[in-house]
Amino acid sequence: MFVKFGLLSAAPSNWFMNSIALWTFLLLFTMCIGGFFMFRKFLKVLPKADGKSRLDWQNYWVERSRPLWGDDAKAFLDQLVQPVPGPFRDIAKHSIAAEIGRIAVESHSPEVTRDHCIQGYITATPRRDNRFLIHFLEKNGIDYAPYRHMIK
Repeated sequence: MFVKFGLLSAAPSNWFMNSIALWTFLLLFTMCIGGFFMFRKFLKVLPKADGKSRLDWQNYWVERSRPLWGDDAKAFLDQLVQPVPGPFRDIAKHSIAAEIGRIAVESHSPEVTRDHCIQGYITATPRRDNRFLIHFLEKNGIDYAPYRHMIK
């Protein structure tokens, strides 16, 4: 009865097969992107020659520098990480804070200053993100001439 009225055909239509192929490629593409980020996270967890992983060192510097952070430095760090997309902001903030803390502790400073924040941001972020920092500093009227040699 269904065949008589044309409701059940022997071969699927062309648009249906194209949509299946499109969804297949879309799922493969998104799984590859997710796998890439999971693999990067896995590499950060692997221990280095000293027995600690990159994440262990980040946690160490954040905890070691925790008493040095004042409200001004925390607010400035929040401003620095504003351009980072929301889902990645906490991770970026933690890694940048670890680098800032390392710089402050190694310089034997009694507190984290804006100079430490700018230096830590420059060294913790990839070079392609330095243009966001320059734009932020210029917009807020902060002189970055002492750090120009770090920005390339």
